[in-house]
Amino acid sequence: MSRVCPVSGKGPVSGNNRSHSVRATRRVWNVNLQKYKIEINGKMVEVRMSARAYRSLNKSVKAKASKEAVKPAVEEAK
Repeated sequence: MSRVCPVSGKGPVSGNNRSHSVRATRRVWNVNLQKYKIEINGKMVEVRMSARAYRSLNKSVKAKASKEAVKPAVEEAK
């Protein structure tokens, strides 16, 4: 299983650990992949995605829901 987020496309990043004596040893920062159950086309599907991508999806869904809730009230006022 690859360590790449299917939503954001983020993958592992490599770099160096630095000790107090500034010696460099190679290391890898992996993506924070978690299992989430998401409704896609009316079906619950388990998806491995990064925690950041999940938070972004939740924010966009909440923003869309709040805009839809406000729209009818604005149209009625006109």
